[in-house]
Parts: sequence; C-alpha cells; structure tokens
Amino acid sequence: MTQNNVKPAEGKLGIMVVGCGAVATTFMTGVLMARKGLTKPVGSMTQYDKIRVGKGEAKKYLPYSEIVPMAKLDDIVFGSWDVYPQNAYQAAMYAEVLKEKDIEPVRDELEKIVPMKAAFDKNYAKRLEGDNVKDCKTRWEMVEALREDIRNFKKANGCTRIVVLWAASTEIYVPVCEEVHYKLGDLEAAMKADDREHVAPSMCYAYAALTEGAPFIMGAPNTTVDIPAMWELAEKTKMPIAGKDFKTGQTLVKSGFSPIIGTRCLGLSGWFSTNILGNRDGLVLDEPANFRTKEVSKLSTLETILKPDWQPDLYGHGNDEDTQYYHKVRINYYPPRNDNKEGWDNIDIFGWMGYPMQIKINFLCRDSILAAPLCLDLCLLSDLAARAGRYGTQRFLSFFLKSPMHDYTQGEEAVNNLYQQYTMLKNAIREMGGYEADEEID
Repeated sequence: MTQNNVKPAEGKLGIMVVGCGAVATTFMTGVLMARKGLTKPVGSMTQYDKIRVGKGEAKKYLPYSEIVPMAKLDDIVFGSWDVYPQNAYQAAMYAEVLKEKDIEPVRDELEKIVPMKAAFDKNYAKRLEGDNVKDCKTRWEMVEALREDIRNFKKANGCTRIVVLWAASTEIYVPVCEEVHYKLGDLEAAMKADDREHVAPSMCYAYAALTEGAPFIMGAPNTTVDIPAMWELAEKTKMPIAGKDFKTGQTLVKSGFSPIIGTRCLGLSGWFSTNILGNRDGLVLDEPANFRTKEVSKLSTLETILKPDWQPDLYGHGNDEDTQYYHKVRINYYPPRNDNKEGWDNIDIFGWMGYPMQIKINFLCRDSILAAPLCLDLCLLSDLAARAGRYGTQRFLSFFLKSPMHDYTQGEEAVNNLYQQYTMLKNAIREMGGYEADEEID
C-alpha cells in the first residue's frame, strides 16, 4: 500500500440541491434522522459497503471511510433551490413519501431549509407552476445569480466545501449542437446572447457550481453536463462532474439482470418495459418533449450490454431492419400511485435450438426511497473525488446512474453492466486510498 494523497474532509460540507421535491426531501430527512440515530441509511454504499483491499495474507474488507477520508453525516449542511417556496418540512409532508412520524423528529432542521428562488424557464418544464423564480433577463444573468447564491450559502453556513446536486424535474430534450455545446467559449457566448433554445436552465446551475469550485451531479437525464463544453469547464476549474439520471428502479433491474442473459449466452428477441408513477416527476414526464429526454437515457442501458455485433446469433434480430432485438420503454403518469412507481418488464428470450421462453419482472418500488441513498453516495463520493484531485467526468460513479457520461465524440461507449460498474467503483476507492486497483473490467 502507498499513502493516499486525498485532502482530509475538514469542516462542513454544503450540499446544495436543485429541487426541493420528493427525492430531495426524502434524502435530507433521512440524513438528518440517521445522524440523530433515529433511522438507518439503508441502501447507501458509502455507509454500508465493504471493499477488499490487498491480496493474499494482506487481504482486508473495509468500509469506504477506513480506506479514504469521507465526509461524515454530521458535517453536512443542506441548501436548496425550488420554483415552489415551501420549506423542506412542508415539501416533505406534501410529497407523502415518508410518514409523519419519520419527519417530525427533524422538523426544526427541515423548516430552516428554505429554497432560494430557482433559475427557471417554463418552456423546459411546462407542467410546473411555481412562482419562486429568479427574475433574470438572460441565461448569463442566471449564472451570475446562482454563483452569488452559492457564495452566500457557503459563507452563511461556514462551509469549507460545496457540492451541487440536481434532483429537480427532467427538462425537455436538448439535442447536442456542435456550434454551441462543443466549445466552452461558444457556450458562454450563447449564455450571454440568451440562447434559450440551446442553453437549458440546468446548464446555468452546472456552470455556476463548477466556477464556484463545487462538483456538479446531474440526477436527471438532462443534457446539462453531458457536452464537451462542460467537460472543458470541468477540466479548467479542476472539478468533478457526474451524471446522468439516478439509477433507481427499472434500469437498476435491467443493468443487473441483462448480464445474466449475456453471461449465460441466451438469446434475446425483445424487452418491453413500462412504468406507472404519479409524483411530480411523472407529471413532468407526461409531456412528450420531457419524456423524450428520459427515453434516450433508459434505452441506452441494454444496447451497451447485449450487443448484436458481438453475438449476432443471440442479439441480432428484431427491429432496426432485423439487426437487433426489439426494445421498448414506456412511462405513464398515474396520480394514484404518487411516489410508489411500478415497473413491469416482459423479456422474450430464447434458448437451445431457438426455443422461446419468457421472463416477467414486476418491481413495485418507491422512487425516492431508492434515490435518496444514491444522492448521498454521489455527493460524498464527488466531494471525495474533488479532494483527491480528480476532475472531469467521474466514470467510477456510473454505478449510480442510468445513462453514464462518456466521451461520445471519440466513440467511447458507456459501461452499463452493473457488475463492471461496481468494479470501476471499487478500483477508484482503492486507488484514492493508496491501494492497487487490482480488479480487471472484462
């Protein structure tokens, strides 16, 4: 083992969350309750997982905090932006994810988390009606106002470090445009020219975070930091970025189950996925332009795990002029379910001599309950990466994300296989801890 060069996690860590809805308030409430010893942070890798370091007689299984210096739950201070002015306590009660008995013990702390005015453009989320919104004439004004918010929050709360996390709604789909999104100078010019078509509000948050020395995490499938101009900014500011889209329900199942089919060399004729959910996320995704953003993120998972060009006999028929199995994803807004979404997967496979079989998966999951630990892990690990001097796209965080960022300009493919992603995560923790990154990603 060599010595690790990670700066210690001294002082307070400010976690500034864009969006103070179901996911954000479930995350905040859980952290506040856990540090009082009133609940357990179940589902969090940083709090529970143990990684092997060393081999042979030197082999040990250690929690992350014994390998690398992690920020403690006690050191976290929460801030937020939202289009609705309700404080985190009111928002948590309104979301109806958690029972009152699990919110009340930290009511005082939640009431102090009052969302700042959001940088918002209704064209990007037409179904949202909030009025707690900044009055900015241009996208560049949005950036400046958000930078000021970050500076003020950091000073007012005595934080030594800040992480900015997007846990707000999915924006409409913004296709990558080479003239605006490939070079940082072009993106900045577009912000100053108030190019509202190519510059989403989320890009203003990301730009503000990175220029204020805060890692940025994109928890929705928005294009935001998944563009070369933002990669350039992350390199320039030496800040980590991660995204996109929290991997919670159906895609978690897909990234974990499809390797079973691939490893066992079974064939796939088609995979049909459908979801019903009724929270604010479901409402926004009921808009076709917003669903398109999510669809792109959900579809990419399978195609990088079960590849027709690798195994044409197994995965080379279906749609696309008979070159691939059939893959379809649907999301339906269904208000009675609220945050308790349901994912159905119908998987048509075939085996020996082409005989067909079916697999049905019905996942009745709680969206925010699955997302909250991901928020915690992504924030703590992004903070760790920044202290370790790691910047740019943090591929080791792919484990937590539906549509992991990758350099598509160079033909790089995202790693979507859950077990390969876990290996990347373990290797990164080992490296930052001064151990050898000793697992191969096959």
